[in-house]
Amino acid sequence: MNLERKLSQGLAAMGLTLAPSAPARLAAFLEILERWNAAYNLTAVREIEQMVGRHVLDSLSVLSHLRGPRVIDVGTGAGLPGIPLALARPDVAFTLLDSNSKKIRFVTQAVHDLGIANVEIVQSAAEKYRPAAPFNTVVTRAFAAIPDMLASVRHLCAPGGAVLAMKGVYPQEEIAAVGTGFRVREVVELSVPGLDAARHLVILEPTPDGQTA
Repeated sequence: MNLERKLSQGLAAMGLTLAPSAPARLAAFLEILERWNAAYNLTAVREIEQMVGRHVLDSLSVLSHLRGPRVIDVGTGAGLPGIPLALARPDVAFTLLDSNSKKIRFVTQAVHDLGIANVEIVQSAAEKYRPAAPFNTVVTRAFAAIPDMLASVRHLCAPGGAVLAMKGVYPQEEIAAVGTGFRVREVVELSVPGLDAARHLVILEPTPDGQTA
């Protein structure tokens, strides 16, 4: 089965309706990732067919939970979930943040090759990054334990915004350790075609005056 068809079937199974060009552009992204991965070891997933579910569809599983016109992907790594999300939502401005120069080089090249206009790329540690304005949505995938992650990104989330933490198994201990400044709004069990492993999305919101909920 070719990549575009597999992606189209996965999107349909998830109930996602994207632009007609989206499957082809997502497939092109995976081809770039596979090429670079052979030389630069960007991801442990080697087979491009496995990347469909484990990277692209997994990234897009949080699409409906994005808020507002400005989103930051903290610890974007190989552009995940930021590049698939940016391709799916050209009306939203995405910032892709990572401190690793090798991964930033890849993301920069991929964004250029794909002609993605709604992405800004920043090389910085999260805690050191000072944007002109905070973001409506902060999304992290395989970044850090939730309490440590919140300590690094709290200044990036706008009032009324959300932090989306993409996790595997239900992170009971991490949720219990969420301190002041944020509350857990919801934990969503995600279903990703072709992915048998457990996936959960923890949605956190800033609380006024540093309170807990």
